[in-house]
Amino acid sequence: MKEILPKEVEQKLNDGLVINIIDVRETEEVAEGKIPGAVNIPLGLIEFRKQDLDRSKEYVLVCRSGGRSGRAAEYLEGQGYRVVNMTGGMLAWEGKTE
Repeated sequence: MKEILPKEVEQKLNDGLVINIIDVRETEEVAEGKIPGAVNIPLGLIEFRKQDLDRSKEYVLVCRSGGRSGRAAEYLEGQGYRVVNMTGGMLAWEGKTE
């Protein structure tokens, strides 16, 4: 499983790169703040929403600490999707939130 540090994600966003971010936390957790532009698909719904994802794109998966997003990354990778897990999750995120 590929991994990326929160600082690397923040730098790419600051450089104006388009990153497809999926936040797998529960809706009430995301309401407290998420990375700008991130799409919320709770971990329990990944299996049912995977058809909404484009296999030609790479997705950065985010959760609170990196555990749930790691599980989501393993699952999606096994389904043929290109994914990267953001290590440390939102606990390690120092960038802007919305």
